[in-house]
Amino acid sequence: MKISDFQTKDVINIVDGKKLGHISDLELDLRQGRIDSIVVPQFTKVFGLFGSNGTEIVIPWRNIVKIGADVVLVRMDEAKALRSEDDDLHART
Repeated sequence: MKISDFQTKDVINIVDGKKLGHISDLELDLRQGRIDSIVVPQFTKVFGLFGSNGTEIVIPWRNIVKIGADVVLVRMDEAKALRSEDDDLHART
């Protein structure tokens, strides 16, 4: 699989069903030769346009449950999901 194909997939949290976004980057462990985590930027709606609020969700590779044809299913604990929502609320004000 190409990295560009990986970046087009939606990232979905199976804990709450929330779409987290698309993969923007990967964190690699060059010593072990493996992917450590995926990075998903957080977006907010501002004046009807989407823009980044500068925050990212870093999802450890061990939290990836399944990589499908169109989606990447991840398991994020509720505490992290709530923190992301709180960040979005602060960015809107």
